[in-house]
Amino acid sequence: MKLQKRTNENFNIQYSLFNIQYSFFLFSFLFTLAGHDLRSQSIPYDGPDQKWALVIHGGAGGSVKEKITKEMQEQYSNVLNEALKAAAGILKTGGSSLDAVEKAIRIMEDSPLFNAGKGSVFTAEGKNEMDASIMDGKTGKAGAVAGVSTIRNPISAARAVMEKSKHVMLTGEGAENFAKKQGLEIVDPSYFYTKRRWDELQKSKEEAADTAKEHGTVGAVALDLDGNIAAGTSTGGMTNKMKGRIGDSPIIGAGTYANNETCGVSCTGHGEFFIRNVVAYDVSAIMSYLGISVNQAANYIVNNKLANQGAEGGLIAIDHDGNITMQYNTVLMFRGYVSAEGKTGTFIY
Repeated sequence: MKLQKRTNENFNIQYSLFNIQYSFFLFSFLFTLAGHDLRSQSIPYDGPDQKWALVIHGGAGGSVKEKITKEMQEQYSNVLNEALKAAAGILKTGGSSLDAVEKAIRIMEDSPLFNAGKGSVFTAEGKNEMDASIMDGKTGKAGAVAGVSTIRNPISAARAVMEKSKHVMLTGEGAENFAKKQGLEIVDPSYFYTKRRWDELQKSKEEAADTAKEHGTVGAVALDLDGNIAAGTSTGGMTNKMKGRIGDSPIIGAGTYANNETCGVSCTGHGEFFIRNVVAYDVSAIMSYLGISVNQAANYIVNNKLANQGAEGGLIAIDHDGNITMQYNTVLMFRGYVSAEGKTGTFIY
């Protein structure tokens, strides 16, 4: 009896200490958030009970010295709006979040403006190597491809891996052969050539530029009328990257994550940091452990945790209630959203 009593007392002491430590951490966490809300954009959902929502991004980065012209801003906004409109059409008529995410990303992959698909940057060898991933928040299933050079829409290949294979990720030639067998469009590598990206490679080599400053990626997160969340990300990687380099975009939990109980996330930024910090999953985990909002969790990770490590980038996310957040610590992030309540918008700075 004495041993049992002493054991209970020790447990109570340890439990009390845990509560003190937890409360201190939560206080410190929320206090930290108060001073790091620059470039933090939150869109709370306040619409009909039959809710759906969509948020997209076209990459984060930019230079203070190099401003985007008004003409270019209009071109970017046009593609973002096209992606939003097409995917919203799926969601408002009862379509799945997976279909909406794939549709939005395919439109951005087909545009030479964004660093994904047609607009992908070049590796140090002068080739295009693309990565993509997608995740279903209802089932927890996911698919990804990495280092592909002939698949017109890598996001569709990632979904095929998720739905038509027993694997999560396929790379290189194996991924391309699989995509071809699934009837996806295969193109000659020359399809991905754009003069703009080629010139960027030459400039990068001449100046020995820090390619980590280039954070082009596209992504989408959607909540459908059935309450299911999906997230996807697609990229051409970094200009002048080493052959075979793979960033966070095709890695589930780092660049993409979806869970119906918490949120869906798509990231863009310096991939090595996003991998080390398991950023996409971390948003969901912090929400679950601390019981805080998706905006608070995302804000902390991007504008505190990553920023303190010198990591640049951003993320978009939607929670199970349709609340949207768009966070970035760079000069700009191409982004847009639309929801059942009729709100919509596209932004760059």
